[in-house]
Formats: sequence, structure tokens, C-alpha cells
Amino acid sequence: MALSLREYRARIKSTESMKKITRAMELIAASRIIKAQQRAQAAAPYARELTRAVSAVATFSNVEHALTTEPENPRRAAILVVTSDRGLAGAYSSNVIKEAERLVEKLKEEGKEVDLYISGRKGEAYFRFRQRPVVQSWTGFSDQPSYDVASDIGATLIAAFLGDDESESQEGAPQGVDEVHVVYTRFKSMLVQEPTTIRLLPLEVVEGTEAPSPDDVLPLYEFEPSPADVLDSLLPRYVQSRIFFAHLQAAASELAARQKAMKSATDNADELIKKYTRIANQARQAGITQEISEIVGGVNALADANAGNE
Repeated sequence: MALSLREYRARIKSTESMKKITRAMELIAASRIIKAQQRAQAAAPYARELTRAVSAVATFSNVEHALTTEPENPRRAAILVVTSDRGLAGAYSSNVIKEAERLVEKLKEEGKEVDLYISGRKGEAYFRFRQRPVVQSWTGFSDQPSYDVASDIGATLIAAFLGDDESESQEGAPQGVDEVHVVYTRFKSMLVQEPTTIRLLPLEVVEGTEAPSPDDVLPLYEFEPSPADVLDSLLPRYVQSRIFFAHLQAAASELAARQKAMKSATDNADELIKKYTRIANQARQAGITQEISEIVGGVNALADANAGNE
């Protein structure tokens, strides 16, 4: 019984240590999520105005651009999956991976080949473990994304979209793609984070609150030196801005999911400590009761022995 009591006390001690860790991680996530929300909110006006500019260019110019031209027979698609670098965030990464898997199945049913681009160690580990080919991956910045990394990702995806099949079809080199999709987690509130899929290329001006409303009057622009040059400069920035904004949304979602997961872990640790404490007290009381019974039994045995001798 004493050994069992020691085991329960050891479990209580280890659970208390784990509770301190989960509580600290919960507080860290709570402090960082405010900054992540502020960054996402600060980037929203730029993304919104850039969307308006792209809408105006698409509306008031008749110039065809490679990033806006719909392919006649799309055969290949690229998917950027935005996951986290670290775990302990509940179902955050698994939800976005499931959404990516559904998109992959949908594209394959349409007869398209899929190239995977991964942002975050969790997504990279998932696809590497299953021996799924990954064209390129970026890691180490999921909770604090930077525009430089988003710019690099955007340039890579644009290069893949604009790739020439004849020049890129050599062995070991990725072929050009006809579509580019992004799968990330949209931050709606502290309790709701929604896996979202958008088609980034060929260019579609979408995305809820960022897109101008139907009653919104688009401004008129004068293009200098030409609409084609403006599109060459504007569209890559638009793509990079969309990717950066998606990463900001994903970072806020990751921290919110981690805070919620760590709060649940802390609450579970409290319940375990109460449970183990109750069981340990019961074991201690059972041990005391057994010792008392043994003492009383010994006293009665001695009394009976003395009575027999007399």
C-alpha cells in the first residue's frame, strides 16, 4: 500500500510540473496573440487598397497579363499549405492539412497533377513521412511571419506559374503550373479559426472584407508609362501581399489555437491532480485502517493467549 501511495504522490508531483509548463505556454500565447492580431489588422488596409488598385486595373484596362490569363486546358496545379512550426496547438495543423488533402483530391479528380509547397515544419513532416514529394518548403517563422519570407514564397510561386514547360521539363526541375492555390487558417475570433482555400493564380480578386463591395465606386487611374508595365509591377506585389496576409492570419490562428489547447491542458492537469489526491488520500486512509486492524487483532490475540495461560 505504501508503494502505491508513493506512486500517486509521484504522479501528483509530475502533473503539477506539467501544469506549470502548460500554464506558462498559455500565458505566452495570450501575450503574443495580441501582437499577431495587431499585425494582421495593420496589414489589412494595405491589402484592401492594393485589391482596389488591382480591381481598377482589371476593370479599366484591356491588357492581357500572364498572371490573369485563364489557361484553356489546365493540367498542373500548385498548392501552398500554411501550417505551424511547433505543436501543442490542438488540431490547428491537422485541420489545415485535412483541407489541403481535400483540395488535392478535388484537383486530381479534375485530372490535374499537384505540386506541393509547404510553409511550416508540421506540414513538411506530414508529407515527408508519407513520402509525398514536396517541391519546396519554408520553416522557422510560423508564429512571427515576415514580409521578406512572404516575398520569397510569392516569387517562387510566380516563377512556377510562369514557367516554360519546354525549358523547365528537364529531369529534376519542376514544371510550370497552370493554377496556384493557398490553404491557410483564417482568424475569425479567439474561439473560431477556419481552414480556408483560395485560388491565387490566375489572379482572382476575392477574399471577403478585403474585396471592394458591389456599391463601392472604384477610382479611375491614369497608367504611366503603360497598363502593361503597371500590371508587371503591381500584380507580383499583390500576390506577395496576399501570401503575407495569409501568413499573418495563420499566425494569429496558431496562437489562438495554442492558447485554447494549453488552457484545456491546464484544466485537465487540475482535474488529474484532484483525482490523484483523492485516490492517494483513500490509499493512505486504507493503509491506516489496515494498520489499526492489525494492531487491534494483535492485542486481541495476546489477550486470548493470556486468558488461556491462566
